[in-house]
Amino acid sequence: VVVILGILAAIVVPQFTSASESARQASFITNVKSFANATELYRVHYGTYPEDASTGSLPAGLDRWVREDDWTAITPIGGRWDSERNDTGGYACAVGVHFDGRGTTQDDAFMQQIDEKFDDGDLENGSFRRIADGRYYLIVAE
Repeated sequence: VVVILGILAAIVVPQFTSASESARQASFITNVKSFANATELYRVHYGTYPEDASTGSLPAGLDRWVREDDWTAITPIGGRWDSERNDTGGYACAVGVHFDGRGTTQDDAFMQQIDEKFDDGDLENGSFRRIADGRYYLIVAE
């Protein structure tokens, strides 16, 4: 009986782990899209995108559309939320995750799985990109 239970556990546990990872990825995608939409609402209201803020800090004025606790929390996949504005990377506004060495980090292979779920599957192009080591962002505006 113990051997049979061990075999069943060996079969079932990886399926739950995979489902959990997929759920965390889906939650991340939903959140990053919501935060990108909030930056668009900010732009419509104020005529410009929110200013840069430090990783994990909610950009000033965005609290009208985003709960600060949601922004300052660790993302569902690890790392911390961040926004960029008028960066030299060729975009006007971007929202994403910064793996800054604190807590869980993800590699390109993991982030490409996310990219495949809602963009073009290429971290170098499209609306979801790696903009630097440990930084993966949804480009809100070019």
